[in-house]
Order: sequence, then structure tokens, then C-alpha cells
Amino acid sequence: MRILEFTVPPSYESVKLRGFLRGYCALSARLLTALKQVPGGIQVNGLHARVLQILHTGDCVRLCLPKDGKIPDPVPAPLAVVYEDADLLVINKQAGLPMYARPGHDASLCGAIGSYCRTTGERFAFRPVYRIDKDTTGLVVLAKNAYAAACLAGNIEKTYYAVCEGCMRGAGSITASIRVKPGHTVQREACDAGAGEQAVTHWRALADDGRFTLLACRLETGRTHQIRVHFSSLGHPLAGDDFYGGCTEWIGRQALHCGRMKLTHPVTGRELEIIGSFPDDFKELLKKMGVKNIQTLAAND
Repeated sequence: MRILEFTVPPSYESVKLRGFLRGYCALSARLLTALKQVPGGIQVNGLHARVLQILHTGDCVRLCLPKDGKIPDPVPAPLAVVYEDADLLVINKQAGLPMYARPGHDASLCGAIGSYCRTTGERFAFRPVYRIDKDTTGLVVLAKNAYAAACLAGNIEKTYYAVCEGCMRGAGSITASIRVKPGHTVQREACDAGAGEQAVTHWRALADDGRFTLLACRLETGRTHQIRVHFSSLGHPLAGDDFYGGCTEWIGRQALHCGRMKLTHPVTGRELEIIGSFPDDFKELLKKMGVKNIQTLAAND
């Protein structure tokens, strides 16, 4: 059981426990309800507390997070762990591994986490804070408890590295909306504002060889296939992304990697910066472009 402790600051003097939990602790209504059902789930100064109790400066509020009832069914798959603590698990996902199993494809990140739990003896549900496509590589953050998941949602700054076809220089932003392409269920397309979901991609060119450009991309929104659709709409599809018009001669999948992230730890408040190494096929493409020291380039971006 994960136990969290908070000290009531002067700004919350004489505030009800409910207000402190929802405000200072950023507790979701759903988790608050769950904690109320756990014997001793919410305590003040070591005693069981009701949410209407008045707090005072210096009080110690303790939350005993309920254990997850079910872990994912185990399906072995390679798992590269780049960071782990009591609340977070960060994976550098390989290409070809979907987030969830689907017909004809049993291997998944979810199943790999089930195997990991079985091996380590830990017990936590599969809670990805965000998703990346099956053939996109890179960092995926998993929350080991509901509190961490709620705090991190929408609060992670990610940098994606992409190689697009053609030459792009400088920096810019793409603001085209995105919708499901008519007649399709998976494929997306860029569209006019109001005809789809708002999507914003900020990009900066890092290197090019005239044929391809290495880009650093940051997202304001997280739409399905957002980076792939946005650059395809400009006539610069990602290398290897034949789903959106890219050529597979140099790499057999979309050249897209979530390689860097910054976040504030949901419990300790510590600022974390995590780097995910590039896969071999991506590094080989960059080598053909004449790009050297890619990890250094990414770390200094």
C-alpha cells in the first residue's frame, strides 16, 4: 500500500479536510471517494478523519492509497526501463509494440507490464499517462497509482524527434485541426478549424541533408497521429510513414521517437528530466543523413 503524507501549510489554516485534499493535494473526486471506503484511508495526525474536519497549520494528513485489484495479464515482451520509483515507471518503448493487445497481435506494452509485475512482485494496474503509436518509439510514463496518474495528466513536457522528407529550416508552429478521414476508421487528415479537433505542433529543425530534415517537436495537444498528419499536410511526410505518404526506402516505419521529457514528480515535487536513447533504425537513418552525436544534440535541444 502506498502511503502519502502532507503537512498543512498556513494558507490552509481552518480549511476543511475536503478542500485541502481537492486543492492542495490535487486529489480527484473519484480517488477521494475510493479513499473514504478504505479503513484508515484518510488520517489526520494519525487518527481516522472525516472530510468535513477542520485543519490547522502543521497538521499531518496521511493518505493510504488502495492497492490495485488486478494487474494486466502477462505477455512477455522486451521492456527497457529507464526510470522507476514508488510512483512512476518510465519505459523506452520499442517499435512494433502497441499499447494494448489486439486481434492477431498478442504482444503489447500492457502485457509486458503484466510480466514485469509478475517478475518483480509489484502489483499495479496499467496506467499510461499518454499513448504513442505502435511503430513510434520512445518514452512512455506509467503511473503506479491513481494519485500519480491524476497529477501527471496533461503535465508532462515531451519532445519528439522526427525525420521528415524534404528540407525544412528554422522553426514554426502548425495549427491545422485534425479529423478522421472520411471513409476511414483509423487514418486522419488535416482540416479547417471547426471541422475537426484543434491541434498545435511546435517544431524546430535541427539538421538536414537536402533530402531529409531532423526535427524536434513539442505538442500543445495530443491528437491521434498528430505529428504524422501535420507534416504530411505540409508536403513533408515522415520518413518511413507510408500510411501518410512517406517513403520506406530508408526506414521501415515512421521516423518518430519520443526522446525527452520533463515533469514535476507528483509526490516529491522534484523536477525530473528523462532522456530516451534512439533505436538502431533511427540512428542508422541519421547516419545516412550525416548527423553525428545525436544523443548530445537531443540532450542540448
